[in-house]
Amino acid sequence: MERRVLITVAKDEIAPRFDLTTEALLLTISESGEIVLRKSFLLAYASGDELCDLALSRDIGTIVCGGIEDEYYHYLRWKRIDVIDSVMGPVERVVSRLTEGTLKAGDILYDRATEKK
Repeated sequence: MERRVLITVAKDEIAPRFDLTTEALLLTISESGEIVLRKSFLLAYASGDELCDLALSRDIGTIVCGGIEDEYYHYLRWKRIDVIDSVMGPVERVVSRLTEGTLKAGDILYDRATEKK
């Protein structure tokens, strides 16, 4: 069964806050981990309520975001939408982890800076 995922985006990274994002990426991922559909959405203004409505109207099963307020988190869970929150890093790394099935809440996917002595 295919799953539909909404990712909050800021430039080419995960948006730091769910309720302040104005861009979202919608993915449809097959059981084998292949991306069947990839679609970007631009919102007229930042609104957690609008993002929740978008997720419900598009039959989203999972939302990937950075920080999210408890109000939105509990509402989405009540609507049976999985929330993978506190994720940071480039969108393409997040998409790669999603397709592999290894993305989890709290993942930080930036490269580690190497110390110079």
